[in-house]
Amino acid sequence: MTLNSAEFRKAMGCFATGVTIITVDLDGEVHGMTANAFASVSLDPLLVLVCVDHKTRTHAHLHAKKRFGINVLSEGQRAISEYYARAERTHEHAEEEAGARFDRTRHGTPVLHGSLAFLECRLHSAEVAGDHTIFIAEVEDTVVREGQPLLFFRGKYRKVGEEIEE
Repeated sequence: MTLNSAEFRKAMGCFATGVTIITVDLDGEVHGMTANAFASVSLDPLLVLVCVDHKTRTHAHLHAKKRFGINVLSEGQRAISEYYARAERTHEHAEEEAGARFDRTRHGTPVLHGSLAFLECRLHSAEVAGDHTIFIAEVEDTVVREGQPLLFFRGKYRKVGEEIEE
């Protein structure tokens, strides 16, 4: 059996995920990227992980700043996800092109308006894994809002469906 990257991507697309925007402050400007390789790691201490491709600009920013935000997108934020998923995007046009607006935490970390949840993170460790780095971060603060998540499944954006009866 020979497995190629296209088949692997197709199989991984069967795993429905939420969508996040990783945000970092760099010299007073908001930089970010879309990520769905995000998970809880530990409750004691509070740790999460996010996987970031080595080729992204955000990869270098996370190593340099060691502090970032994870914004869990709500169902109405597809345009923001698409904007930050583009390789050629520049941070200067996020508000005009996608409607992305940000506040700042006391540490200066960018918080996306309208996100379903926000986690303020401080880098704990980083592990190279193939063409990505697994960034493990300690969660220092959270904000949770009402609403429904933006989902991604089989290469398409989705909404939460009906509950399954017990």
